[in-house]
Amino acid sequence: MTRKESPVLILGGGAWGLSTALHMLNAGYIDITVIERAEQIPSRYSAAWDLNKIVRAEYEDAFYTELALDAMEGWKTPLFGPYYHQTGYVVAATGRAPRKAIDHLEKALASISSHPTFAPEIRQLNGSKDFKDHTWQYSGPLTGFKGYFNRIAGYAHSADALKGIWEYCVSRGVKFIMGESAGKAVELLYAGGTAFAASSTGTGPEKVTGKGRCIGVRTADGKRHLSDLTICALGAYGAQLIPNLGNFIVARCWSVAHVQLSEAETDYLRGIPTTNVRDLGFFFEPDPKTRLFKLCPLGTGYTNTDGRGISLPPGDRLPPPQDYIPFEDEQKLRQLLRETFPWMAERPFVDQKLCWFADTADSEYCIDFVPDTDKSLVVLSGDSGHGFKMMPSFGKWVVELLDNDSQKLPRWQWRNTDSRGQDWSTSVSWRIGSSRELHDLIEDNSRVIKARL
Repeated sequence: MTRKESPVLILGGGAWGLSTALHMLNAGYIDITVIERAEQIPSRYSAAWDLNKIVRAEYEDAFYTELALDAMEGWKTPLFGPYYHQTGYVVAATGRAPRKAIDHLEKALASISSHPTFAPEIRQLNGSKDFKDHTWQYSGPLTGFKGYFNRIAGYAHSADALKGIWEYCVSRGVKFIMGESAGKAVELLYAGGTAFAASSTGTGPEKVTGKGRCIGVRTADGKRHLSDLTICALGAYGAQLIPNLGNFIVARCWSVAHVQLSEAETDYLRGIPTTNVRDLGFFFEPDPKTRLFKLCPLGTGYTNTDGRGISLPPGDRLPPPQDYIPFEDEQKLRQLLRETFPWMAERPFVDQKLCWFADTADSEYCIDFVPDTDKSLVVLSGDSGHGFKMMPSFGKWVVELLDNDSQKLPRWQWRNTDSRGQDWSTSVSWRIGSSRELHDLIEDNSRVIKARL
């Protein structure tokens, strides 16, 4: 067990890395250093480098429902409260939705309709009139819409939450080493020699020479940072340093787009519920500072698989495709707007990007010691697109892991299975469609651009 006065390194200053630093502080750890590749926090390498994320507790698995409820109480505290907005949550499916999308909606409703916390706060919505009676700003046809409204949900401003918790941790003595040179971890150090090293191109590990107790990390500037405990919270980039992580966790991206609104339009949509149309996509109330209206299409996402079958975000020599999203995703979002806010359906999309997550086949997290490292290396991964909402609570589970000296929950344990090359589209109900490779969407997008010229 790591002594609380021993040096601890946390690799990654995203939602889970910061939450871990926060809860370790509260548990009495006094020598914590966060190493972050970005020049500042919020980090552009974090999936939470974003305007907002959904905060809700609809899960088919009651285990996660209770965890989300606990996290939502955390979002209401003075530390996290400035970033939480309980606008409510509309979940719907259109009249053209595939059966799987409808089943997911029905399961989500069933998961909360009999729960004592939610039951009094849910209203079923059947048909466009019900939706418009509840949210008068919906001005589209809402063709065949059916669903429900849950008052106990909303969203959190994710980038602001990262910045706020970072500032709080700094004020309490957590050290941060940041930047593309000083803060980029390129090699895990082991007492018996180097075990895993990221390649110079950022595309994956170059060598695997031995295992043993992890004693720290080497950063891109050549410096060695030693520790008694190293915690890898690098999200989609984790398999660069721990290749075996890529056997059961893949880097996967989903599209994000925005519409730039005027001040009057922003005021017009203020307070609308976070809206999730299961066969099209979801959106939030506009951000009052930037006046950006964020939309995301739903689907199974895109991977970037290398010759070993490991998916990682594009490396340094292949800039991540930004400023556009796949044509098929754009079409989904246009249809979503035609159904809800047709007055902006043909507006240009701005700040388009692909947001990278660490995904598991069953959407379970991995919070565990890496095998054969003498409990000196912890990996936090597998957020699977539903990890940010847990930010107020997440670090508490890491402290419990350290206190117990092992992961007691089988669902969060390290996996020795190899799921590379498998189709995950049917593994969980929220995935609609089949995953595709990043190079396919780049080729498709090139064809669309040429066709438009």
